[in-house]
Amino acid sequence: MVYDAFVLLSFGGPEKPDDVMPFLRNVVRGRGVPDERLAEVYEHYMHFGGVSPINQQCRDLLAAIGTEFAAHDVDLPTYWGNRNWQPMLADTVARMRDDGVEHALGFATSAYGGYSSCRQYWEDIDAARAHVGPGAPRISKLRQFHDHPGFVNPHVSAVREALEELEPDRRASTRLVFTAHSVPVGMARTAGPDGGRYTAQLEETARLVHAAAAADLGYDLVWQSRSGPPHIPWLEPDINDHLALLAEKGATDVVVSPIGFVSDHLEVIWDLDNEAKETAARLGLGYSRAATPGVHPEFVAMVRQLVQERTDDQNRPALGTLPTWDVCPADCCPPPARRKAP
Repeated sequence: MVYDAFVLLSFGGPEKPDDVMPFLRNVVRGRGVPDERLAEVYEHYMHFGGVSPINQQCRDLLAAIGTEFAAHDVDLPTYWGNRNWQPMLADTVARMRDDGVEHALGFATSAYGGYSSCRQYWEDIDAARAHVGPGAPRISKLRQFHDHPGFVNPHVSAVREALEELEPDRRASTRLVFTAHSVPVGMARTAGPDGGRYTAQLEETARLVHAAAAADLGYDLVWQSRSGPPHIPWLEPDINDHLALLAEKGATDVVVSPIGFVSDHLEVIWDLDNEAKETAARLGLGYSRAATPGVHPEFVAMVRQLVQERTDDQNRPALGTLPTWDVCPADCCPPPARRKAP
């Protein structure tokens, strides 16, 4: 297979206050969510001046990927398109068509399977190509990478660095807490032929990072950033509830590692650096938050390696045992049933 471009696929985020509400409406489009329900999230963004860090993080990552490609003779022009904010993927696909691109490789800023983290990117690609129409280039999404050394190792290094910020004489009562974005329980249980792929991959990543970074500590996988109507069950426990439980059980310190994310975007810095940190302080817990991969050299190299798996038929590095594939089965990670908000 011949590929002639690379495109970074991401979520997108507002870059000024006037962007925030239109961005949030894009995120929930088709679900009938009124602006009143978005007001709380709007305030989160305004806490940071109406700017999400995710777009700049994508620019930084794309620049690093371009440098990595040049250093390893990967001759692919790079593009970037978002799901919910400029640059929108449809606009990027139109530019790629005008540039003569015929078949690109797409890298999504999510390591895991699941509807929102994987299948929806396939849907984004299909919708963008349909919008552009004749001549729209094909885009083949690169595989999930939850157990790739280039994803696991930066998390390992970050956990080790976070542990150094805590009191060493309290290590025996320190707990390692991994977090990822919560999803509806029904969605987590219907993630394709393997069932529960999202949670299974996260559990494997947590085991791999724990074993390499802090095997002497106990650890847990918990959830953050829950949204949606309260009557619909989502994956639990929430990070804040879990911190309270750990304090009750005698923990003195926690390292929180957001293995569900590739960069320190707003959900990480709000939910963990603000809410969870405040919860820990109220409970008297020492608190240290591990970094996400961002533009860690091993993570950037991983993107290049994923490309070379497809262009040069190179090996597929994997530290875990769960299978990955280049094209998802048709029944994998079905979309959730949409319920309009009351």
